[in-house]
Amino acid sequence: MELRLSVCVLLLFCAAENSNGGKILVWYSEASHWINMKPLLETLVDRGHQVTVLVPSTSLFMNSSEPSRFQYEPFDVDVSFEDLEKIFETIIHFFMYEMDFMNPFEIYVTFYDLMKNNKNITFKFLDGVVKSEPIMKKLKEGNYDLLFADPIYSGGDLTADILGIPLVLSLCFSLGNNLERMCGQLPAPPSFVPGAASKLTDKMDFSERLSNVLFYALQDVMMEQILWKEIDKYYSEIRGTPTSACELMGKADIWLMRTYWDFDFPRPLLPNFKFVGGIHCKPAKPLPEEMEEFVQSSGDAGIVVFSLGSMVKNVSTEKANMIASALAQLPQKVLWRYSGQKPETLGSNTRLYNWIPQNDLLGHPKTKAFITHGGANGIYEAIYHGVPMVGIPMFGDQPDNMVHMEAKGAAVTVKFNFMTTESLRDAVNMVINNKSYKENAMRLSKIHHDRPMSPRDEAVFWIEFTMRNKGAKHLKVQAHELTWYQYHSLDVLAFLLIIDLLLIFILFKSCSFCFKRCCSSYRHVTKRKIN
Repeated sequence: MELRLSVCVLLLFCAAENSNGGKILVWYSEASHWINMKPLLETLVDRGHQVTVLVPSTSLFMNSSEPSRFQYEPFDVDVSFEDLEKIFETIIHFFMYEMDFMNPFEIYVTFYDLMKNNKNITFKFLDGVVKSEPIMKKLKEGNYDLLFADPIYSGGDLTADILGIPLVLSLCFSLGNNLERMCGQLPAPPSFVPGAASKLTDKMDFSERLSNVLFYALQDVMMEQILWKEIDKYYSEIRGTPTSACELMGKADIWLMRTYWDFDFPRPLLPNFKFVGGIHCKPAKPLPEEMEEFVQSSGDAGIVVFSLGSMVKNVSTEKANMIASALAQLPQKVLWRYSGQKPETLGSNTRLYNWIPQNDLLGHPKTKAFITHGGANGIYEAIYHGVPMVGIPMFGDQPDNMVHMEAKGAAVTVKFNFMTTESLRDAVNMVINNKSYKENAMRLSKIHHDRPMSPRDEAVFWIEFTMRNKGAKHLKVQAHELTWYQYHSLDVLAFLLIIDLLLIFILFKSCSFCFKRCCSSYRHVTKRKIN
């Protein structure tokens, strides 16, 4: 009887907890963006919230049929898996094998074409939601309390506006910080805030500051031409009234920035921008038995973890042999995530895996270094566990990420298209044998952990805060309501300039008048003396 009573009380407690939970709609995303988002969504479920994720019928990483603790809302898109995969492969191939051998004009033209193709796919995905009456009817009847989205995947802001619910965005960065600056109004003085993907640090000389200013300007022009014009047109068509997509994005209540000061450089902040880098990080778990045996066999030399991320499973045969030859010369055992053909030069100290428990390996006490492509997720796991890095950046934000890590003394970078067996081997040996890299990695790890609450708990708090308060408008700055010339006080400067010019004019006229009167009197007196 007592057991039954205890069970009833527990069920009532769980029901009460769930009744207090909110209903969260999650916009679709892909690749590392989705991988980063899932742990946060699971935590929200743990806290009694009902999480519903929009999942397209064609996706490389999202699968509505897989077991999950949150609900899926599938929608149809007129894009085949092969077409989506081809677009991703084309973009990756451009960054990995072509860009280093192009001049700036060729890079710009090729990148423009790639983004144009990607934009067309984006609109087809958007059609599957906002132009689908059954889906929109379901979403409206869902009575959601909040929409959670990564703004890299357009449409979350439009859907939140249609549904009339608060919007929380989760973003690592946008090219040249365009979304954060132009839509979120986050200040970014080019004198000490390097544009994302500029490969600059916060310590810039004159030429670098000039480069940074030009970089910001070029990215703003390119984003306007490639992105905003077409999206404005699409949003205006859906809403039936002229709409600025950037202004609509600027209505977001909270921006959860997936970075922190262990990785990023200090910069001005706004009240509704919260820096929660490392929300996916967690303590290491025990390794599989076979893998643990291999790790333990390394002895005092330890192990090196090698992964090029979720998007790059293999490289060319020539590159694979070159990399394998470099790894074979290391005294450490190497665990390499690689799905390609086994390299002929693979050493006995190296094992290939289709998948590795990366976080658990990085948290293992025998791990000495991490060879990474420079993705933000992997870098944050390395920071979390205090592991120095060797970066082989491939595409996107990766080269810029490694510039950050090099500036903080926790990494060495080698260029994928120009590295040799010797340069890769020497880079790994440097970060292992030079104690400063490990010390700096541990310093960053200490900064990461020394916070009032974990980044995931902070992200959850601000999502719940937004739901409790039906938004967070009180945290948004008035800059959203100002024109560009008001924001920079150009109208005030123009007024002061006019006043200055008017005073100078009056002073000039007064002096001229006095001078004429004095000269006239002098001539009159002189004439009288002569007479």
